[in-house]
Amino acid sequence: MQATAYTYDPQTRSGSVLLDDGTPLPFDAAAFDAGGLLLLRPGQRVRIEVTGEDDARHIDLITLQTL
Repeated sequence: MQATAYTYDPQTRSGSVLLDDGTPLPFDAAAFDAGGLLLLRPGQRVRIEVTGEDDARHIDLITLQTL
């Protein structure tokens, strides 16, 4: 699934993304570390892997979207 980076805190390595429908979805340091990223800037397109549904959705992996 694709999304857009919305917030990112480099101290906690956590933040949030906006899904293409505008829904915000938070991610934690574990998801950030799983993707091997060093930095994330708001507005970057990302690829995410999500488990769960509706209010129980959780981002397991976040990486940069590349073409």
